[in-house]
Amino acid sequence: MPIQFSAPDVAKAAVFIAATLFPIVNPLGGAPIFLTLTGNHPHKVQHRLARKVAMNSFALLMASLFIGAHVLAFFGISLSAVQVGGGIVVAAAGWALLNQPDRPNKDQQSVTDVDLLTRSFYPFTLPLTVGPGSISVAITLGANLPKRLDTPSLFSLEALVASIFGAGAICILIWLCYASAERMSRALGPTGMSVVMRLSSFILFCIGVQIAWNGLQGLAVPLLRNAGH
Repeated sequence: MPIQFSAPDVAKAAVFIAATLFPIVNPLGGAPIFLTLTGNHPHKVQHRLARKVAMNSFALLMASLFIGAHVLAFFGISLSAVQVGGGIVVAAAGWALLNQPDRPNKDQQSVTDVDLLTRSFYPFTLPLTVGPGSISVAITLGANLPKRLDTPSLFSLEALVASIFGAGAICILIWLCYASAERMSRALGPTGMSVVMRLSSFILFCIGVQIAWNGLQGLAVPLLRNAGH
């Protein structure tokens, strides 16, 4: 069902968009993973990276909302194919983090602050923060946003405002959670943080498997229908 907009309902629509994206993006679960990958760098660098990841996430979510469906249609890519490919990438990232040692290895220690900041989009934004699941949900939401009556190819002003506030709220939470990851680590202690990181990595792996499975089911349905005929 398309989201119905009127001026007084913009706030409700923004909350709906944010609430739909929040459990998929899961900034709270991503904070321990963020800290694990950046823990040997200064706090200033971590905060700068957290801000860049939040900004990248906002741009990626907005692009998915408003042009994601058009991009897929242009390249002839189905949403199910995005889910399969993206799910594999997320599962691989979760598996790598699950098997990562608690202490930074030599490769992590050799990463400079500048190199770390250049990785703000990949892998910190995509796929660790805004992965294929979030992109799929955003594309679906965008497909249901109302268009202007006079220009059906353009989104209404209410849809644009609600999307900016909804996605913006999620990205502010990403920034706050990632920037506060060090405090979370001190509160939980080394053992507690290790447990949370392992659980988050396992959940990330499972999310990747589930996304890929959903995509495989979506690809299989047309084949089964054709086989039945």
